[in-house]
Amino acid sequence: MTFLKAYWKNLILINYEIAPNLLKPYVPKGTVLDFYNGKCYISLVGFMFMDTKVLGLKLPNHINFEEVNLRFYVKHNDKRGVVFIKEIVPKPLITYVANSIYHEHYQTHKMSHKWVHNEQFNYFEYRWKLNSIWQTISVKTENTYTQISEHSETQFITEHYFGYTKHDNTTFEYEIVHPTWQQLKVIDYKIDLDFKANYGEAFAFLNHTKPTSVILTKGSQVVVKNKKTIHR
Repeated sequence: MTFLKAYWKNLILINYEIAPNLLKPYVPKGTVLDFYNGKCYISLVGFMFMDTKVLGLKLPNHINFEEVNLRFYVKHNDKRGVVFIKEIVPKPLITYVANSIYHEHYQTHKMSHKWVHNEQFNYFEYRWKLNSIWQTISVKTENTYTQISEHSETQFITEHYFGYTKHDNTTFEYEIVHPTWQQLKVIDYKIDLDFKANYGEAFAFLNHTKPTSVILTKGSQVVVKNKKTIHR
């Protein structure tokens, strides 16, 4: 059964290599960390929810909104998925529903975004306000979309089709359905945020760490299916 339908548009994915032991406290039971070429990754992702429907309904003032999340990658048997450290949105109702029903880790903050398109480049920016200070991620890209290469780091980052979350000792799984995305080549990027203030001491090192890659994908229609229990 479908829980949510939306268009995820213009995703910025900022990716870092991370020591696996830092993520072990967050790994849901029944899953294991997923590696690419022997490396463990964590990603900061900003994008727009567009044309959002929950249980087939469009909720007034909750149709188009920003999200920024910090996530990492796991496997459950042959299924590859993501686990969210935190998801930030500007809508309290979204936070309440996601935390209550899916046991996610949403927080509500004031947010904004900016998209610029011209003949020379595209510019994408997502911002959120934490303790009266704006946090910002942005990229400048080329104009022509290209396919994502097979077996690349970009494919690893963008093609995890399940979400996993834990509540006490119970692990839940939900499927995320979308086609393969296209990308725009990133020319430049800016990361202006305090990882420690946003995500805690364990992730403070990211303030001084260079990303392994920065990706901009076009996005697509997305279907999030109802959760099921995979471990108690």
